[in-house]
Amino acid sequence: MKDKTLFIEHIERFTRKLNAAEQEGILSFFTFHALEKKTHIQEGGISCGILCFVLRGCLRSYYLKENGLEQTLDFGIEQWWLTDHLAFSTQTTSDLYIQTVEKSDILCINPVNFNLLLIKYPIMDQYFRIIFQRAYGAAQHRLKFLYKYSREELYFHFEAQFPAFVQRIPQYLLASYLGFSPEYLSEIKKKRFS
Repeated sequence: MKDKTLFIEHIERFTRKLNAAEQEGILSFFTFHALEKKTHIQEGGISCGILCFVLRGCLRSYYLKENGLEQTLDFGIEQWWLTDHLAFSTQTTSDLYIQTVEKSDILCINPVNFNLLLIKYPIMDQYFRIIFQRAYGAAQHRLKFLYKYSREELYFHFEAQFPAFVQRIPQYLLASYLGFSPEYLSEIKKKRFS
């Protein structure tokens, strides 16, 4: 399948060329899912059992605040990984939900298969080390931007850095991710053109 080839190419971008047996063996640890828009992959309040690679589409992770509102924490588009990393690695209960924002094709791996994959294919240990380091670095930068910028500057910085997200993500989800109300985000966008 063409989509799975994209996953192999992603691995090779960070490691080395994989032979056919390695490709087939690595893919055997994953399950493929074609999902409709607004499908929940992970529910809060249960053990986190999946790590997802987005082949096509968009996912988001969120939690429910005490007032019942959803707070979006992260998005995952093509060639991004998404999970509750701490709950996945410790096999503990997660309070995060993972949901498709668009119709999506994903590859998933559970914690048992993940650990077996790393043992059988050490190249994947190298790959995930690089991927997780980059994800951690991106999270640090996001925190820095939250402290550094005013709310308006935060939106304009995000818009400049990630125009694909602004085009694809519904405004109410983008507002949630940035910590705004949808109304406040509308005001910011209106100010630009007034």
